[in-house]
Amino acid sequence: MALFQRFQRNDQLVQVTRDIPVATNTDDSLVRLIVGLGNPGKQYDDTRHNIGFAAIDAYRDANELPKWQDKPKFKAMISEDIIGGKKIILAKPTTFMNDSGQAVRALRDYYKISNDDITVIHDELDLPFGTVKQKQGGGSAGNNGLKSIIAHIGQDFNRIRIGVKNDVLDRMGASDFVLAKFNTDEQKKLREIVSRSLDMLNL
Repeated sequence: MALFQRFQRNDQLVQVTRDIPVATNTDDSLVRLIVGLGNPGKQYDDTRHNIGFAAIDAYRDANELPKWQDKPKFKAMISEDIIGGKKIILAKPTTFMNDSGQAVRALRDYYKISNDDITVIHDELDLPFGTVKQKQGGGSAGNNGLKSIIAHIGQDFNRIRIGVKNDVLDRMGASDFVLAKFNTDEQKKLREIVSRSLDMLNL
């Protein structure tokens, strides 16, 4: 299957194609929204709260999706393309973590996406570092980004939960902990952890 555009130049027809694998599952949904949670700004790079940003950046790179574009009407950075016969929209909210729901609601309403077709990748304090789990629905587990999304669209969206908890959490407040950077040993394992989280995306 190929997407193509045609350009007329000097009476010659040029066809530009990109091979796209045909979807093999039976899901009739044609649009998927994948949201990585985090805080905008370089000062937040490599912090625990930004593991969702790191994961979605890795997904965009691996699939060679277009560069991020700032879309103020969605309050998010967006990259979109066709993968497996579906329109995939990647989003990184620019609202800061606590107001992530504003971006998710704007994108959901504009593209008329059901909650079943929304996946949010986020850090979770209830899971030990290195643990990756997925689920649909449920509460926020204390994550303010999830609280905001639930307030705007309800609970029944998909989540990919990346554990960030370690022994240091017991010695500092949760807000300070999630805004701190991963330690040296953790950073060595992040690529593999992010890879496992992306394997859970069913497109």
